[in-house]
Amino acid sequence: MADYENLLIDRVGTDGRVARITLNRPEKLNALSGDLYRELNDVLHDLEADHSARVIILRGAGRAFSAGYDLTPSRSDKNRRYTTQDDKNRTLMMGIRTSMQVITDVQMYFWNMAKITIAQLHGYAAAGGCELAMMADLVVAADDCRIGHPGHRGLGVARNGVIWPLVIGMRKAKELSYTGEYISGAEAEEIGMINYAWPEAELEDRTIAFADRLGIMSADHLAILKVNMNRFYENMGIYSSVRSSTEHDAMAQFTEYSFEWRDRVMEDGLKDALKWRDGAHDGKDSYKK
Repeated sequence: MADYENLLIDRVGTDGRVARITLNRPEKLNALSGDLYRELNDVLHDLEADHSARVIILRGAGRAFSAGYDLTPSRSDKNRRYTTQDDKNRTLMMGIRTSMQVITDVQMYFWNMAKITIAQLHGYAAAGGCELAMMADLVVAADDCRIGHPGHRGLGVARNGVIWPLVIGMRKAKELSYTGEYISGAEAEEIGMINYAWPEAELEDRTIAFADRLGIMSADHLAILKVNMNRFYENMGIYSSVRSSTEHDAMAQFTEYSFEWRDRVMEDGLKDALKWRDGAHDGKDSYKK
């Protein structure tokens, strides 16, 4: 398998039957760039064709699984080829929508590929990182991991709805969506968002053991079991719902709150804009106590 700039690939488990993908931008908390997503798409296709890989673990290097989408992409990021402004510098919604659908397509491939997948979360699984993790078949996390989508606070909406309406109850799904708050890995396990929450010191070994347990049967048999299970959720409309969420993410770029966010980024810089966004929510959860 080729070397990648943004990913590390190795094998673990009995006879290497578990493939492991590591998001490898630790200096940026594994922020998800277009380049990273293209590499991930290539790796997933390669591993789907590899019968020796029965289960795939997706994890992050360094202090977090992923802090979300890279808000300061480099000029090399080929996603910039999609036209989002006209010759008068007016923002074009359909250009934004098209660039978002490119990422959605990779997420949906991750959902539907004929391999059992496990997302292994620690530190933060935030915004786009949370979106990506939720598309795995199974999710495990450090019990103190912070999981959520703060991007709902003015940046847009989860372009795949983080599929929360399919995995947790309606009331909690709405609360997390409307507030953009994080929950811990332990709480995520309690509400059924993830499968297991373990102490971070045990996370890697227990994730490998879990994947190895799943990998007892052959890759093709596991694929049939996965496709059979996925069909139930697909028949409930996951494809149309995820596409709709992507459309709404594009539209959300044109709300009053989103315009104020972008103005602050331009005037004050990203760091201060994030302080403004999240500072408005700090200490406002007394209703939980």
